[in-house]
Amino acid sequence: MFAYIEKINSLIKEIESQEADAIQQAADKLAKVLESGHSIFAFGAGHASILSQELFFRAGGLIPMNPIFGREIMLDTAPITKTSQMERLEGYGQILAAGSPMTAGDAILIHSVSGRNPVAIDVALSAKEKGLTIIGITNRTYSLSVASRHSSGKRLLDLCDIVIDNHGDIGDACCQIPGLDTKVGASSSVIGCLIVNTLLVELVSRLQVHGIVPPPVFYSANLDGGEEKNKELFERFKGQIHYLY
Repeated sequence: MFAYIEKINSLIKEIESQEADAIQQAADKLAKVLESGHSIFAFGAGHASILSQELFFRAGGLIPMNPIFGREIMLDTAPITKTSQMERLEGYGQILAAGSPMTAGDAILIHSVSGRNPVAIDVALSAKEKGLTIIGITNRTYSLSVASRHSSGKRLLDLCDIVIDNHGDIGDACCQIPGLDTKVGASSSVIGCLIVNTLLVELVSRLQVHGIVPPPVFYSANLDGGEEKNKELFERFKGQIHYLY
């Protein structure tokens, strides 16, 4: 078997056996947030923002899923080294959070593999101050092996109400090649997408059971009638959507 596929398969088994409770807790909480008329937000910097993009505005995804994007920490920034500087700039995450319509009773998913950089920590601190539930996707072992870069000394995992561990290797790359002194092949994007889609399915199942019918799930705009159904859902859940206006 290919080394990378073998490693990812082993991580999937770890997630299934060791993170089931955290994922179920997160699904329960997010269902209650939506049922109460509140909103869900998502944040990550650099490659960590891939999970926000995975969750946002796509067929089979959740309509009231509101990403927080920072232009300076997206992967099309030039020079790309600027993204590393900005995610280490304390206070920048507070600016991003202040520009978001987050309010008490909402929830936010924050993805940071190391959990050490100020931008994610500042977003989490701002969310906590505003009264949001914070769900973090991170790597406990990795995070605890490095020092926080935030003046508070906090890591992302210290600020979350629920932590989902991605179980990756320290440094994220996961495959060792003989003769090479660094590993190859990051696991966090694949495993992160697995985690958030697992969470999404569990969440929508709960909405359905609790009478939110139909639940606010995007229809494919490439299927006949899909756009019309989406417009109906946009109107129905417009109070929980913050990216259309």
